[in-house]
Amino acid sequence: MQKRLAQLFNLRRGELAPVLVAGLFFFCILTALQMLRPARDALGMERGIDSIRWLFIGTAVVTLLVNPVFGWLVSRLRRLQFIGATYGFFALSLVGFWALLVLAPGAVGARSGQVFYVWFSVFNLFVTMVFWALLADRFSSEQCKRLFALIAVGGTLGAIFGPWLASQLAEPLGTPALLLVAAGFLLLGITLAWWLVRIVGDREATSTQVAEARDDEQRIGGSALAGLRAVFASPYLMGIAGYVLTMTIVATFVYFTRLQMVAAAESDLDARTGLLANIDMWTQLAVLLLQLTLTGHIIRRFGLAFALALLPIANALGFIGLAIFGSFAALVLLEALNKAVQRGLTRPAREALFTVISREDKYKAKAFIDTFVYRGGDVVGAQTEGLLGRLGIALGGLVGVVVPLALAWA
Repeated sequence: MQKRLAQLFNLRRGELAPVLVAGLFFFCILTALQMLRPARDALGMERGIDSIRWLFIGTAVVTLLVNPVFGWLVSRLRRLQFIGATYGFFALSLVGFWALLVLAPGAVGARSGQVFYVWFSVFNLFVTMVFWALLADRFSSEQCKRLFALIAVGGTLGAIFGPWLASQLAEPLGTPALLLVAAGFLLLGITLAWWLVRIVGDREATSTQVAEARDDEQRIGGSALAGLRAVFASPYLMGIAGYVLTMTIVATFVYFTRLQMVAAAESDLDARTGLLANIDMWTQLAVLLLQLTLTGHIIRRFGLAFALALLPIANALGFIGLAIFGSFAALVLLEALNKAVQRGLTRPAREALFTVISREDKYKAKAFIDTFVYRGGDVVGAQTEGLLGRLGIALGGLVGVVVPLALAWA
């Protein structure tokens, strides 16, 4: 039975413990995020969908400003120290939002909702970026191709558990208390990061493996802006950045299409929040099925390039189907297809690309790509979608933009 399970999940001797710890780590991160995401989207829609396009610009500016600060932390602190500082800062921010909601509820309004929207968007990118950077640093390139999809199952379970936990706790504890629960999961993530760095796969680990497990005692050093310079100096990193930029432009088209359909279906804040949460929860089930059955085998057999190219193809086909049927059910199917391929297959493949670069670039260059380039794609996508809407171009016209873009992306 052990051999069959090891063959099914592509596990080798000594890999079970670090994979379980990494999966639990990702579970905590995604639980914290998904507890708060529906409220973020609902609050952002309070002043209309057009205001979200401006919030995207604000988020991109904030991520650009935060990147040098994160680069400075990476240069000055040891690995576990800057990871702990990052998660600790966001946990403390959640406590601050909780205090505002409880102690000064009269100060909470549309403006504070917009601040939370921008903060959450930055929070979402940085906590997941740090997690995947640590994994790219902890596992080899060969291991990543086999194990990242399995580890991502922990995140998918967290993405399912988070909305469910929020629905169970919101009424007895109150919505503000959810912020403290999310902060608790982030603090647990710090403990698991420490454990993941120090755990040794098996008792026969070589001295090199033990040394790598203790490598966090060394500071990475370098400049706070080294990540930005590395991206523009490396064709390889520029290729990853171009992939991420195109991916987020298309994903933003999907996002605003969803918001418009939800706005047309529900006008009440609580109803919108519940509807968005249900969409997120059901699409996670498709992601989980793909991660448990096919992802690791697809990457191992067909390679990273094939796995990466499936997402743009799936998006192009999904948009064509949405344009033909134009129903809310078709939108849910598009989102399920998009998220299943993106989180279940493409994300593990994309993160494996970072295993072959230097440790400094794994944290600094990756931070620039996964935050500012990602949010830059959001801005381009949001403004393009808004322009097409002002020109009176319907969903069919949007497909005419998405399909050629997806082909170039593939």
